[in-house]
Amino acid sequence: MRNYDVKKERRDLYSARRDRFEIVDVPRMSFLMADGRGDPNTSADYRAVVEALYTTAYAVRAIAKRELARTHTVGPLEGLWTADDLGAFRTRDHDEWNWTLMIVQPDWIGSALVDEARDHVGRTKGLSAGHRVRFEEYAEGRCVQILHVGPYDEEAPTIARMHEEFMPAEELAPRGHHHEIYLSDARRTEPGRLRTILRQPVGPVRS
Repeated sequence: MRNYDVKKERRDLYSARRDRFEIVDVPRMSFLMADGRGDPNTSADYRAVVEALYTTAYAVRAIAKRELARTHTVGPLEGLWTADDLGAFRTRDHDEWNWTLMIVQPDWIGSALVDEARDHVGRTKGLSAGHRVRFEEYAEGRCVQILHVGPYDEEAPTIARMHEEFMPAEELAPRGHHHEIYLSDARRTEPGRLRTILRQPVGPVRS
């Protein structure tokens, strides 16, 4: 039984260069998702959502193996980030951040299988955020991305260069949500070694 690992199968989307910005075209993909607001470093709600997403993702994997005879590695945690005042990202005012956390799913995973996994998790795990997990497609299209190595709170200069230097030089404008892909497990990785893909959907500058 061949195992599918999105980080290996889609290296164009789940790896990035540290030394330069890249432009990628991201197709429509399916995700487990859940929304929230507040400081990811201190919010109990953030931790609850992460737990619910991973628990559901592993339930999906187990059911797919049993019912479809297909196996996959659970994908990395990802986050879409926004704020009512985008200046909150530059000032690192975490309490003003809105987030959607998500885990990508292989294209053979459908809504019925996810519903079965969520029902199982709801009956057996009693997670406070389990009912908030949904299954949804997300299409980003053209994006700029780069690999950040180091603590999350040191991302701001790289994000600033992306928006203030690279995108204007390429005649691109930001659209949609700032996207982060967490390639490292923050629980087991020193802050200085964390690897995060920083991605921003873009479109042409309008005159």
